[in-house]
Amino acid sequence: MDMNNEYVPKLCCENIKKLLRHDDVVISIENTATYEGKIIEIGAIFIKAYLPLAKIGSIYQIKPSDEFAEVISINEMSVTLLPFCDMSGMFLGQWLSFYQSEFFISVGYGLLGRVVNGLGHPLAAGDKLTNIPYQRSLFREPPDPLSRAIIDKPLSVGVKAIDGLLTCGVGQRIGIFAGSGVGKSTLLGMICNGAQADIIVMALIGERGREVNEFLALLPEETRLRSVFVVTTSDRPPLERMKAAFTATTIAEFFRDQGKHVLLIMDSVTRYARAARDVGLSIGEPDIRGGFPPSVFATLPRLLERAGPAAVGAITAIYSVLIENDDANDPIADEVRSILDGHIILSRKLAEENHYPAIDVGLSASRIMINVTSREQSNAAATLKSMIATYKDVELLLRIGEYKHGEDPQVDRAIHLWPQIQSFCRQPFDSVMEFNTTINELFRTVG
Repeated sequence: MDMNNEYVPKLCCENIKKLLRHDDVVISIENTATYEGKIIEIGAIFIKAYLPLAKIGSIYQIKPSDEFAEVISINEMSVTLLPFCDMSGMFLGQWLSFYQSEFFISVGYGLLGRVVNGLGHPLAAGDKLTNIPYQRSLFREPPDPLSRAIIDKPLSVGVKAIDGLLTCGVGQRIGIFAGSGVGKSTLLGMICNGAQADIIVMALIGERGREVNEFLALLPEETRLRSVFVVTTSDRPPLERMKAAFTATTIAEFFRDQGKHVLLIMDSVTRYARAARDVGLSIGEPDIRGGFPPSVFATLPRLLERAGPAAVGAITAIYSVLIENDDANDPIADEVRSILDGHIILSRKLAEENHYPAIDVGLSASRIMINVTSREQSNAAATLKSMIATYKDVELLLRIGEYKHGEDPQVDRAIHLWPQIQSFCRQPFDSVMEFNTTINELFRTVG
């Protein structure tokens, strides 16, 4: 019988189905043939392979090892993957086998008090996690804007300068912007200790290895037991450093969905962005702003918008941002500041004067403050900020003895109250101030 070429494959497939009498077996055979392939190129941080019908985000196992790689780019000829492991020992022709369609982590109350890596696995060798029965994808849509609860409750973080002058709300997203060596990690530790939250999720991304234990040692046991720590050090592959931000956010979302108020602290968004830059440049993206490719600025909103209040529960998020050369117009700092609900600026000048926390309250702002504070507190905070600005204007004249008292009553008042103002804005790193105590001290300071 004369058969055309298009009819033959269909007839063969039907005959195989009849012989095996089980469609699932045929599907399994097709998957095996379709979703496996070999490495055809190895780069500095990526591999390329021939993988027909691969999809963005799919996970492949690198045979014969137990390591995995994720699909990040596809063209007609090849697929680009980023391994979750070190590249050493990989070779051309090494086999890749389909593992799963996207990356999942296990979540549950068993994560409390534990330290996991950027992929959600225990950081300590030989450690095991229990009571984590739920599987969640790292990538979820942010809460619907119309379903978000209104932010109308203040959040006490135990730091006077923040609670009194830059009051945050439950569900707010705020950034801490600082150069290196001005007390950013210390301030984050103070917030961890003092924040009135049910659960704390702390992401340490791209940190120095020695700093991890140092930071954990600053936290009392009570704080550690209600916290989850996601840690990925600077030596880890860029894909893991990227995943760490989404892993921490996904864990925080799980607890928010249980009706909890979660404090998510990410240190730092800048190191996440640098890891994303490595990934983007490796697949040939151009750098468009300060050496960063467009994918970095596309993913930042998708990451940061996932925090905030939902119909049930809330995530209050604090993101630290490293400012290169103390330049507030750094592209990542500028982008993050435009997305968040407030910014806290740490001043190198204040740090050099041993003024800690080195918060420049004049340059900092909380966009939610007016919604969560009384009119009396808002007025007192505005008055104190005004006196700080007034004193700074005449500080040089005071130092060289050129200012004459009595010329300006507002300046005289700022000078008279300057010791009390400094006392209010300073705080030992191991102290936690109650919210009402802070507000009462603010009222006393401004009279």
